[in-house]
Amino acid sequence: MAVSAASLVNFGTTGPAVGEFVYSIGPLTAPSYLPADSYVNRYLVSAYPALGNLIVPVITPVSYVATARTLAGSHRYYSVTYGNGLFVAISDGSSDAASSTDGITWTARTLPSTNVWFAISYGSGLFVAIGYASVGGPATTSYATSPDGITWTSRSFPSSNTWYGITYGNGRFIVVPQSSTVSLVSTDGITWTTGTLPAASVWVSVAYGNGVFVAIPYGAAAPAVSSDGITWTSGTLPSSSLWYSITYGNGTFVAVSSTTGTTAATSTNGYDWTARTLPSSAPWSGVAYGNNAFVAVGGTGAPSNSAATSPDGITWTARTLPLAQAWQSMTFGGGKFVVVATTATSVGATIDYAVNATSFVIPVIAPITGTTAYVKAS
Repeated sequence: MAVSAASLVNFGTTGPAVGEFVYSIGPLTAPSYLPADSYVNRYLVSAYPALGNLIVPVITPVSYVATARTLAGSHRYYSVTYGNGLFVAISDGSSDAASSTDGITWTARTLPSTNVWFAISYGSGLFVAIGYASVGGPATTSYATSPDGITWTSRSFPSSNTWYGITYGNGRFIVVPQSSTVSLVSTDGITWTTGTLPAASVWVSVAYGNGVFVAIPYGAAAPAVSSDGITWTSGTLPSSSLWYSITYGNGTFVAVSSTTGTTAATSTNGYDWTARTLPSSAPWSGVAYGNNAFVAVGGTGAPSNSAATSPDGITWTARTLPLAQAWQSMTFGGGKFVVVATTATSVGATIDYAVNATSFVIPVIAPITGTTAYVKAS
């Protein structure tokens, strides 16, 4: 007997449909069932054609198209995210924000205070924006939340800091700071618990994947890894570079460096990293995953039109952005990548790019006590 999300399934009379997640008190075997307990194992779409279409989209290869866009207002936009069908961007040194359903047409919104809004994430039905008080990085307890990217509420963290990185994963938000060992954890974006990072580094970016949160340090070689955002341990990056952005996709973490050059790195577990080489020299500022591909952009601190794409984070192809700008942040949603730049002209861009999926991974499904989670594969 197994338990599905909707009902008990008795294998003697009825069975789950292909693509349905089930819970079993005993082992179920491949090829009919595949364990839903790890992103590490990859399966060929050709071996499970029906399941491949359900777990990840099998996308016909398309050309790389990058198009300049104009955001609302006249401020520098520092970070952008996607959630609930909406792109939301936040500004540097103002109360300006902007939202868009397609990344093309943007509407001006207003944050509850004037901050350097440095990072934004979406989860648990809520957008959460963080940052610091003003240019130069004065600490603050201030942050903001919104259920729709339109109406924002001012909030206060339990401690003051220069807040740099935020992500959402495994049912919780994680916030990391500049030059501190304090991390913040929340399941709802409102009530927070503190954790302890392994060092007082400049924790500039954080991502979730394969059951762990990984924060990267700006100018150090020891990333922080945690399963819960509270207790952290150190890993090892290939160099003490100016690591600036991290993302996760298809079983792999990818980090890029804002040191002008070709520096990148990949990891499957967040602890052990391998150096990779980007195809052109730039101060790489952002990396994101979507449509079965990684996309990296350059420009933080120095205008650049460099971009790069990769199906696996290892082999990269040189691309270009439509303008040489100080590109700062990138996200994926609604079938496209959206990039924003820290310029005074509200510059943004959309990138349409995808690769054909030859393999797929199965997401982690938390088991019911005493059972193991599987997906019906055939």
